[in-house]
Formats: sequence, structure tokens, C-alpha cells
Amino acid sequence: MDGLLTVNNVWMMICTALVFFMHLGFAFLEIGLTRQKNTINILFKNLFIITAGLLLYCLLGFNLMYPGEFNGFFGFAGFGLNSPLVDGSLDLTYNEGYTYWTDFLFQGMFAATAATIVSGAVAERIKLNSFMIFVVLYIGLVYPIAGSWKWGGGFLDEMGFYDFAGSTLVHSVGGWAALVAIWLLGPRIGKFKDGKIGAFPGHSMPFATAGVIILWLGWFGFNGGSVLSADPELTSLTLVTTCLAAAAGGVSSFIFSSLRYKNYDITMFLNGILGGLVGITAGADQMSPTDAILIGAIAGVIIVFGVALIDKIRLDDPVGAVAVHLICGIWGTLAVGIFGNLAGFDQFLTQLIGVACYAAICIAGSFLIFYILKITLGIRVSAKEETEGLDIHEHGMDAYPDFGIKQH
Repeated sequence: MDGLLTVNNVWMMICTALVFFMHLGFAFLEIGLTRQKNTINILFKNLFIITAGLLLYCLLGFNLMYPGEFNGFFGFAGFGLNSPLVDGSLDLTYNEGYTYWTDFLFQGMFAATAATIVSGAVAERIKLNSFMIFVVLYIGLVYPIAGSWKWGGGFLDEMGFYDFAGSTLVHSVGGWAALVAIWLLGPRIGKFKDGKIGAFPGHSMPFATAGVIILWLGWFGFNGGSVLSADPELTSLTLVTTCLAAAAGGVSSFIFSSLRYKNYDITMFLNGILGGLVGITAGADQMSPTDAILIGAIAGVIIVFGVALIDKIRLDDPVGAVAVHLICGIWGTLAVGIFGNLAGFDQFLTQLIGVACYAAICIAGSFLIFYILKITLGIRVSAKEETEGLDIHEHGMDAYPDFGIKQH
């Protein structure tokens, strides 16, 4: 038992590190798809999310999300971390797959990911102070309470709702908040003008591409670790389905977008890969390779329509976060009831109920936080700050200073 626990726990710690590494991927993707003048601001937000997120999850979130015996809707096991002890030492019978400490750290990485999704959507025009307050409240309270409904053994778990690694619990939770935020914020100056959609090209496609490849790598931990052990059959299958869905999402997205727009758009290719990854996340352990390819391919097409839809309703999402994380998150969650071992009308209906429940708490929670911030501190920077860039106005520096010798 001790040997098996050690192997399982080491695998879980490796997966934790891979999920942590995803934050570099998010940072690269976000700065790559936005303008140079806001690079430091985006990096600062991403650093704040991971640091504050871990502290909040330690002090509050973990015991809100995993309260033990509770009424299925809300429970709290107390502030801080209190490891189970036996004779003064860590109780190694806590779980066959990992220790208490590994459990906390792995889940903490997921909590921070939900806020990072919002960061990209609100890029280039949100006040930094207001965003940080949102992160504290959303990750400190809304995310863990919502998470307890399924992963904490709450009412949706008892109902049979299935979300293996977080198509809904992580990606849609972030996606719903992103949707509310960009609606309340409004579009960037010049995005929608005279009935036309303005283009704001990202300043570094190499950064954006590196970010997506890092995220794909991190998903080995995101989905592979969600097996919650080093079980060779399940981890192997999960990594195969994850990779096939990502590949199918990328290929279908670039083919469909090229047919529709008559060019090879690398941003659609990148977001198609991410859409495939988000789509497979709810049922990666339940799908056959063929199922995974179909789920990913459909997600890739959804991305193209999703990005166009967001523009059509005049919402401004600089990185495509709503299309990738919310729309593909919903698709992946519903796909559990269509494909794989759990396919069936009853399961599909249960998945739909779960999606609706998470929509309700996330829309209500994020709207309440952002609206109060909007009428008090304000959530949007001034037109001058937005035009000149948040790096200079919020941080007093440039991401790419001129190190050359000035000519006299």
C-alpha cells in the first residue's frame, strides 16, 4: 500500500506542477493576442491570480469546496488547512491516490485557472484594483461554493452530474464571469465603429503560439491528474483522448475558418486547439479515441461560430475566452451525455441541469461583484489611459524599453 501510495502521490504532484505551468501558457497567450502597450498589466494580473488564488484557497476555498458532510448546497469546514493526523503524523490513509497536502495543492491550481480565463476577456480596459477585488471575491467564495456542488459531494454529484476535470466547474465558471464582465465593461475604444468591427491585431503571434503549446502540455496534468491516481489504464486513455481532441479541434477550426473567411487564420487554429481541450475535459476518461476526435472536431467548428457570435452581439473579447471556455465548456459537458460510457437521454438531461445550475450561480455571483465595483470604484480605465496603454498609466513602465544608445 505504501509503495502504491507513493507512486500515485508522485504522479499527482507532477500533474500539479503541469497545471501550475499552464499559468505561463495563459500569460503568453494573453499578451500575444493583445497590444504591446498592455503587456505588463496582463502579466501583473496573471501573477496576482496565482499568488492570491493559492492564499485564498488555503485560508477559505479548500474547506468551502470540500466541507465534508454538508447539506449539498453550502458547507464550510473552517478556516485554514487542518491535515488529518494519526499519532502526530500525517494520516496516509486519507486517500489511495494522494495525501491531504497534495489534494490541496492540486485543487488550488484549478481554482486559480478559473480567474485567469476572465483576465484575458477583460484585457486592455479594466482597472487593475477592481479586477484584483473581483479575483479575491470570485475565487474566494463563488468558485469553491459552486465546486462543492459536484466535486465536494453536493447535490449535483448525488444527482449524477458528471464533470471529470472541469469543462463546467473550471472553464464555464470562468467563462460565465468573463461574459458578464465584458458586457458590463463595454468594448475597447474603436472596436465597433460605424457598424464595422475594428481589428486589434495581437502584438506577438510567437508568444500566443507558445502559450497554446504550453497549455496543451499543462493539460496532461489537468486531465491526467484528474484520474486522482497513477492508474495506468485510466491515465493512458485520458491523455490519448485529451491529445486527440486538441488535434481535431485545431484542424477542424482552421479548415472551417479558412473556408468561411478565405484565409488561414492562426488565431482560429490556436483557439480551435484550446476549444478541443476544453471540450474533452468533462469526459476524457469516458471516451473512445473516435469519440474524442468527434468532440474535438465539433468544438473547433463551435469556436469559429462562437467568435463570430460574440462580435455580432457587440461584445469585445480580445482573446476569445468566452468562445473557448464557456461555449466549448458547455459543449464538452453536454457531450458526456452523447458520447462515451455514460451516453443516454437521462445523463444528457442531468448534464443540462448541471450547466443551468452553474450558469445561475456564476452569472449572479459575477454580476453582483462587478456591478457593485462599477457603481463604487469603477471598473473601466479612462479613455486616455486606454489609448496610451495600461502599462504606462498603471505600472509606470514599458514591457519592451529601448535599450539602444541614443544618438546625439
